[in-house]
Amino acid sequence: MATSLSVLVPVYNEQYLVAESLGRLRVLESSPHLARVQVIVVDDCSKDGTAGALLRFQDEERRRISDSKVRIEWTFLRHAQNGGKGKAIQTALERADCDITVIHDADLEYHPDDLLHVVQVFVDERADAVFGSRFAGSSARRVLNYRHELGNRLLTTLTNLVTNLNLTDMETCYKAVRTTLLKSIPIESNDFRLEPELTIKLAKRGARVFEVPIRYSGRTYQEGKKISWRDGFKALAAISKYAVSDEVYTGDEYGSAMLSRLSRATRFNTWMADTIRGYCGERVLEIGAGVGNLTQALIPRTEYVASDINPLYLETLDALRAGRPYLRSTFTDVTDAKSFPQTEGGFDTVVCLNVIEHVPDDVGALRNIGNALADGGRAIILVPQGEWNYGTLDEVLGHVKRYTRETLAKLAEDGGFEVDEMIEFNRVGTVAWFLNGKILRRRHFGLFQVLTLNAITPLMRAADPWVPLQPLSLIAVLRKPTRAADRVSTSHARA
Repeated sequence: MATSLSVLVPVYNEQYLVAESLGRLRVLESSPHLARVQVIVVDDCSKDGTAGALLRFQDEERRRISDSKVRIEWTFLRHAQNGGKGKAIQTALERADCDITVIHDADLEYHPDDLLHVVQVFVDERADAVFGSRFAGSSARRVLNYRHELGNRLLTTLTNLVTNLNLTDMETCYKAVRTTLLKSIPIESNDFRLEPELTIKLAKRGARVFEVPIRYSGRTYQEGKKISWRDGFKALAAISKYAVSDEVYTGDEYGSAMLSRLSRATRFNTWMADTIRGYCGERVLEIGAGVGNLTQALIPRTEYVASDINPLYLETLDALRAGRPYLRSTFTDVTDAKSFPQTEGGFDTVVCLNVIEHVPDDVGALRNIGNALADGGRAIILVPQGEWNYGTLDEVLGHVKRYTRETLAKLAEDGGFEVDEMIEFNRVGTVAWFLNGKILRRRHFGLFQVLTLNAITPLMRAADPWVPLQPLSLIAVLRKPTRAADRVSTSHARA
């Protein structure tokens, strides 16, 4: 399978090494897995002769004759003022348009032919990110700077504690990430704090991260090494900062950032899963699966299809398929019958939580769900309850309406379903929603609020049946009538 690679090269004061470093990237033209390679070089306002060295390299590259099927596409940019490594990477990333993006320093510490192994992992393992580890064991590495290595290992250990990953080299330059994933992560750091920031945010996005051993020819400070003990303390501060941050999505039309924050209430999601689990069969279609929190609580099943319309969520769902042969992921728009996946005999369960309230034609959406179900199959629908509680939070989330037991029952009838059961869910939450959306008129959920919700969910579950309030949500367990039942109803009507 062919893929493509964007190489981002931040450069600062490397007049003696940058040409050789870039020249070594030509080895990528020999990769059997790369159909295209682009290299984006950003001179971060170097103060030495780097600019001239880059111009000479460009002239040399224009004259170079190559018989490779794939020839590197070069882009050279320059900052008007120094912004730091992270800023240079952000500038280069704006131009990246290949499948995979990797960072390459402009010195000679790393060996670009190791990137051939990095690309191989993407092809073989469906990876989201691949780190080149200097400490995982390789054919050769330069021996020096023991105290520097101790610092790297400490920072890696602390990052592993935060992320629950078992990386051996968090500070590695060679971090290769799927480009669409990398572009959807907001990068804040302009210096070497980028390394823990990116690692922690990848982990919080549920990325499938792999490591491969790479060679490393480290420089001494006399040879031009730039990172110092001050950067180590900055990295410690970054680890603390991003351990609690949930800024892991850039703003988009799907509200990914807000939904990601809500997904941190894992105990609440478990409560929802426990409530509906007993109604699910063995052939399940989940619509609006998001990043798969509910999916992971309801599997395994004989067949489970997790779907969404957000392309970033679909990438996360696709990664969940590894080691789960019964799981599929696909695009499904509840308003478009043609987008629904098919299975032999139809699904016996369609799970659709917090979706129907987003579409103007809710009857049409329910009929589409019915068409995907086998006769006698169940649709499990969760919607917000109480039009009187419609507020700013509903507006931000894109809710078209809220429902009552009567309007939800009428929707089920118009959509061709029978109501098996109507479950009132989360009475305690009604107070918080009314306070935030109607009184305070907030337009976002604070991280503290979400973490508090997660902490008190066990109490909410225990108290819910006894709280004398209308529920925040309604869960309708609907059944698609069997053909036999349809024939009986028809005969009765004729009689």
